[in-house]
Amino acid sequence: MSPPAMSTTTNGTTNGVASKSNGASSQTAPQPPSLPEAPFLTTMNGAPVQFPAASQRIGNNLRATLLLQDINLLEIIQHLTHERIPERLVHARGTSAHGWFEVTDRIDDVTSAAFLSEVGKRTPLFVRFSTVAGERGSAETVRDTRGFAFKMRTEEGILDWLFLSTPVFSIRDGAKFPSFTHATKRNPTNGLPDHTMFWDYFTNNQEGIHFLMFLFSDRATPVSFQNADCFSVNTYRFTKPDGTFKYVKIHVKTSQGVKNFTFPEAVQKAGEDPDYHTRSLYEDLEAGKQPAWDVYAQIIEPEKAENYCVDIFDPTKTFPLDQFPLRKFGKIYLDHNVQDFFSESEQSAFSPTNIVPGWALTPDPILQTRSLAYADTQRHRLGTNFIQFPINKPESSFTPLNRDGNAAISNLDGVPNYYPSSFQIYGKAHQYAQPDEELWQGTIMDFESELADADFAQATVFWEKTLAGEPGQQENFVNNVAVHLASAAESVRNATYVMFTRVNADLGMRIKEATEAEVAKKAAPKPPVKAMGAMNLETKRAVFGTAHNAGIFAHKKQSARA
Repeated sequence: MSPPAMSTTTNGTTNGVASKSNGASSQTAPQPPSLPEAPFLTTMNGAPVQFPAASQRIGNNLRATLLLQDINLLEIIQHLTHERIPERLVHARGTSAHGWFEVTDRIDDVTSAAFLSEVGKRTPLFVRFSTVAGERGSAETVRDTRGFAFKMRTEEGILDWLFLSTPVFSIRDGAKFPSFTHATKRNPTNGLPDHTMFWDYFTNNQEGIHFLMFLFSDRATPVSFQNADCFSVNTYRFTKPDGTFKYVKIHVKTSQGVKNFTFPEAVQKAGEDPDYHTRSLYEDLEAGKQPAWDVYAQIIEPEKAENYCVDIFDPTKTFPLDQFPLRKFGKIYLDHNVQDFFSESEQSAFSPTNIVPGWALTPDPILQTRSLAYADTQRHRLGTNFIQFPINKPESSFTPLNRDGNAAISNLDGVPNYYPSSFQIYGKAHQYAQPDEELWQGTIMDFESELADADFAQATVFWEKTLAGEPGQQENFVNNVAVHLASAAESVRNATYVMFTRVNADLGMRIKEATEAEVAKKAAPKPPVKAMGAMNLETKRAVFGTAHNAGIFAHKKQSARA
């Protein structure tokens, strides 16, 4: 007769204790399952804590000396003071969800990526939405670019897509990243937002004018993440094993329809509910909704790109859709929320260097700079072994040269930590042929792009055609700029008017008139406040109302005059 099996709680053992068998034989009538034990609190090493809210002290009263031998108290306080990790320098405010990517149309003629190999194929996906400039607790509906960071768990490794809600970027020289980032943050002297600093930067780096046209349109105040499109901004490559490739820019279009707040609406919502975007996404998913986005590829032949009037590696510009049409190949669906916000959303780490066969980087200078910055900032925020966190860990990897460091969970045991080794058998990785694009020759030199009239051409089209074709959007754009620019110094305001005049003369004039009107409004003298003592009770009630505290001391003044 075999011994009876040990029964455990429905969720496995609780505090390491399994319920005991009654020792009856297999012929004994089955007993009803025992109720699971309620878990009790323990110290970090698993020892039980009988009174979790108590603290050891000399004397059985509130006024007493606490003891360092109180292990529970020491542990919970020490852990509390170490709970926060460095927030992201950019994209600090964000929220996340899970879902999947599904292939809707064939694209395997231009890429060999396994996750895109057949229509209907699904790949698990995690996304983190964010604002860019705001701190971790900042309001979400404020004017800003939105980040869409997708993490796809493909059979060939993790692929990260780091996209933005604007199709263009503010810079094209990697060395300008620190200046641009600092100019959109707080003044280092007083810790306050500084609009002079913001506009002074852009008037001295006017290649960002196209980006500004998007930033100060209503596109920068979306109603929700679900109602916003996003773009790869940078140029990537679809590749094949023989070394052939196509340049590609990705466009992700919302199935919920694009919806934006006006500036007054966005400001009001920020005051009423600064967590509005996070709440909206969370509640939609909890209600069973499945937000979705269609995914398109804008494919550019290398031969066309070589002689085209727009540099394929300039992220401040777009490629026209009429000449380079979009090609749909997939759809993104979201279906459930994260279960632990910190371990999933805050500890998620993205980098454009997380690529898979069939998808590759390009010499785009901003993409190259991001390739250094993103992975490096995760090592600062999360530690050397951030890739071992469950939210970041690929299904399989073999990296014996990466060893030790903070929080090393999987260290490959006795696998040799050098390569090659006579004591380890290595498989042969499939390798792509080297594309012709990367066979460079040239003299090393310091290069910085120069501003040209062509840098204003697409901004002009956006003003004269795109916004002009959307009722009220030109007026909203002028007002959005004016309200922000009015807080800047006069010399910087004047330089900004000149910059927008290069986009369109009428635009420059309208921004100047609207901004200076805002400046005059702010400078207008305030009406004098009448002294409290000079009002009688009736006047105070007329001014302040009859609330409980209105004119509460007025009777004393009345008595003194009597």
